[in-house]
Amino acid sequence: MNMTHYMSLLADNQPWNLILFMAIPVIFAETITVTEFIILFTKNLKGSLRTFNKICSILAGLYFTGVFLYLFPTAFIPLTVNDEWHTWVDVVAVGFYLSGVLFLLPLALLDLGLIARKRTDEQKMKLHFILISGFLVVAHIAMIFGMINPEIVGSMGGMGDMMH
Repeated sequence: MNMTHYMSLLADNQPWNLILFMAIPVIFAETITVTEFIILFTKNLKGSLRTFNKICSILAGLYFTGVFLYLFPTAFIPLTVNDEWHTWVDVVAVGFYLSGVLFLLPLALLDLGLIARKRTDEQKMKLHFILISGFLVVAHIAMIFGMINPEIVGSMGGMGDMMH
């Protein structure tokens, strides 16, 4: 079976790539989401759970920014320049995965107090929730498209390799 580059990345160097590029970011995101729900339901915006949530958000944002800074020049740029994409689903999978930085980096900056300084605690929590939700959406789109066999898409009449 032919794989997307996203799935190849996760399958290579087992189990390390899976841990580094999938498990760590997703476990951070799920931890942030679960603690966020508890914080929102209890309306306790100042407790130790909120502190834990902030620490996870900062670490997740900084970690995923590092992942982005590593993969963009070593994977995305060469795949594009050398025209090595495995159909459009490959571009969607990798593109959506890397777009996670657009949500996790601002999440870290928010909790570091570098953006949205003049917003109320409630407004910051709303922004926090939107950012973590956005990351979960793009991460799941990346996972779904990453699992598609590009050969299937390439063999569909009229829906072949739209990159050429």
